[in-house]
Amino acid sequence: MTAVFSVDPAARKRKGRGPGRFHGLWEASPLTYLTLVIALALSVFPIYWMLVVATRSNDVVSAVPPPMSPGGNLGDNVGRLFDNPDAYFAKGLLNSAIASTAVTVSTVFFATLAGFAFAKLRFRGKNALLLTIIATMMIPVQMGIIPLYMIMVKLHWQAQIQSVIIPFLVTGFGVFMMRQYAAQAVPDELIEAARVDGCSTFRIYWSVVLPALRPAAAVLGIFTFMQTWNEFMWPLAVLNPENPTVQLSINQLANAYFQDYTLMFAGTAVATIPLLVIFVLFGRQIIGGIMEGAIKA
Repeated sequence: MTAVFSVDPAARKRKGRGPGRFHGLWEASPLTYLTLVIALALSVFPIYWMLVVATRSNDVVSAVPPPMSPGGNLGDNVGRLFDNPDAYFAKGLLNSAIASTAVTVSTVFFATLAGFAFAKLRFRGKNALLLTIIATMMIPVQMGIIPLYMIMVKLHWQAQIQSVIIPFLVTGFGVFMMRQYAAQAVPDELIEAARVDGCSTFRIYWSVVLPALRPAAAVLGIFTFMQTWNEFMWPLAVLNPENPTVQLSINQLANAYFQDYTLMFAGTAVATIPLLVIFVLFGRQIIGGIMEGAIKA
């Protein structure tokens, strides 16, 4: 097994004479590192400030200059958060976890399955169906809220968790993304070899195609979980304050007569933890898939 990037033999003689030392590699300049550090600081600071406020009392919000180090009130703030009778925060976390997990698993499964079909199988109307799926991406979600809500009322699903799960079990973006990736990542020869071995179409998808789509499926899983977890407008329309998602629970804290900022920031910090866990888990799959593609025999 050898890596894709290899050292140029002639470049060894001119070591230290310029960027041509390695094939395919570019040595970053100090300005690049400085730009990356600044971008990282600007991205991380809001999260750090959220943790600072979540660990202190309300007087830090208007303090000048504001404190930049965490305090010792995180446990008390989290305890008050879960004890708040108006937020239903524990139930909101559970509902968001159920909805986000179900939507993510379903979207990844159906999107990879449909993407494989559109990329590698031959059937009548394939192009027309793909264009129809792409056309659904052009319709803003806000335009479908009223008819979708009427359907939920007809099904008696309003204020129930399935109303934020069933309508989003598959997305046109996911199907199109998996179709584009499968067309490049899965060789036709590999599928033909599996057919010669007697594999059914679903067995080819499960044993051959799905492992090859793992990096793209991980990216789609991250996007889908984050989008469902952070969804606010549709749950606000179809659920009630007694059966909320986590975003509605935080919204209840913000709409209180007295805005307890430490409580709101503590809720936001707790609600961010599942997103970080999912990013770490799916991120390993992305890196693993990339590293497999970066090695050749």
